[in-house]
Amino acid sequence: MKLGAENKNKMIWLAVLGPIAILVFAYQVLPEFIGSSSAPNSSAQAAAPAPAAPRPNARSGRGKKVYTENLDPTLKLDLLASSEKTIYEGNGRNIFMSHSEDAIPTPKGNGATDKPVVPPYVTLAPPQAPPIPLKFFGFASKPGEPKKIFLQQNDDIFVAGEGEIVNRRYKIVRISPTSVQIQDMVGSGPPQNVPLTQG
Repeated sequence: MKLGAENKNKMIWLAVLGPIAILVFAYQVLPEFIGSSSAPNSSAQAAAPAPAAPRPNARSGRGKKVYTENLDPTLKLDLLASSEKTIYEGNGRNIFMSHSEDAIPTPKGNGATDKPVVPPYVTLAPPQAPPIPLKFFGFASKPGEPKKIFLQQNDDIFVAGEGEIVNRRYKIVRISPTSVQIQDMVGSGPPQNVPLTQG
């Protein structure tokens, strides 16, 4: 019973380690056979001069021949000078596009279509405030008291002196014998003169 279990464990280890050993052996041996027959890299061929005829140098223990290439490290100035003088002459095609672009027509003029129209200089007058709808038609002052006036708006009559507010909107700024100066507190604009109306 014990003996069969040991054999079973050995068989499992052999089944696991056997393929690993085969892969390691192939990894070590196969590159030597494949590397001698593979073609050199094409970019290395373009950059380096053609290799000299291979000559056997030494033999390794496994029978592989070792070759040395004749690499010339000399800088060839004539080849460099000829490549520097090369001028790219394109054919007009955009190399970054897969299809050809439509030809752009050459403009015939300077691009201006019409003569610019200069608007005439217009001086804008400041906005006029609407006229104050009060009528000044008389005085209501007594001797020794501040001067007061009568103002009418439609059917309403107001009695006010300087500095007072009429109809919750109009301030009496100054009273003169022929007119009264009134400021609209809601609207904008300077004070307006309302003349004395006769009759």
